[in-house]
Amino acid sequence: MQRKVKRPLKATKTSVAKVEGCKCVRVGKTFPHLHPFTFKPFSIIGVSPSYQMETPMSSQSYLIVGGSSGIGLSLAQLLHAQGHRVIVWSREARELINTPGIQHHAIDVVKDELPVDELPDQLNGLAYCPGSINLKPFRSLKPADFLRDFEVNLLGAVRCLQAVERRFKKADHTSVVLFSTVAVSRGMAFHASIAAAKGGIEGLTRSLAAEWAPKVRVNAIAPSLTDTPLAERLLSSEDKRNAAAERHPLKRIASAAEMADMAAYLLQPQARFITGQVIGIDGGLGVL
Repeated sequence: MQRKVKRPLKATKTSVAKVEGCKCVRVGKTFPHLHPFTFKPFSIIGVSPSYQMETPMSSQSYLIVGGSSGIGLSLAQLLHAQGHRVIVWSREARELINTPGIQHHAIDVVKDELPVDELPDQLNGLAYCPGSINLKPFRSLKPADFLRDFEVNLLGAVRCLQAVERRFKKADHTSVVLFSTVAVSRGMAFHASIAAAKGGIEGLTRSLAAEWAPKVRVNAIAPSLTDTPLAERLLSSEDKRNAAAERHPLKRIASAAEMADMAAYLLQPQARFITGQVIGIDGGLGVL
């Protein structure tokens, strides 16, 4: 007597995954999940056709400091496009005027009084994006250079985080993303001032991740040279761009959008088991 062998289910052309907003509903023989960066469905073969899954993602409120240019602008636009409420603190609106729906406050977070009362009662996340590129020989650096880099990169972040901490605690899920640099982990000539300031960011990241857990997650991103207005002087010619790309094992320069993708992922609940990390997005420069 011949035994029947059960064949595994196969996906067919009739298998459909519907994506409506941020809600995925499985239809047919596919099992969709949301990719953390692009929110596109993919399929797993062999899942019972009767299984259904819905993954609603409600709108969140995010504060992006320095969100009118470069990485901060890309991040603010990405979160806004995903349907979240986005508030930006920066000195100028710049390109934000082309993105209606993002709430902007013109402010210098190092010196001015912070408009905390204009924020929602519950804040789901903060990304601190201001930075500086102050490349000089160590002998040429003055104490004022170090103080300026510390104010922009570290003390501004400290002021913002202290100002909004209570709003973090009222939310069900909260995440903080800070920005370091590959120059902290990899020694680089002429980076003494910025590496010292960003080293403080990495220490702050781990300290707050420990102090605020489990309610608030805190992570940092450590980029290498990225194609933003801040780095314009270093990428002002084709020869400079090629030389910068050659220093990376991947032989290219990062875009602001790539940094924003990682920051958006870390801010949102998909990354809820990640905290206290400094994540290098540097084309391999920091480790290879």
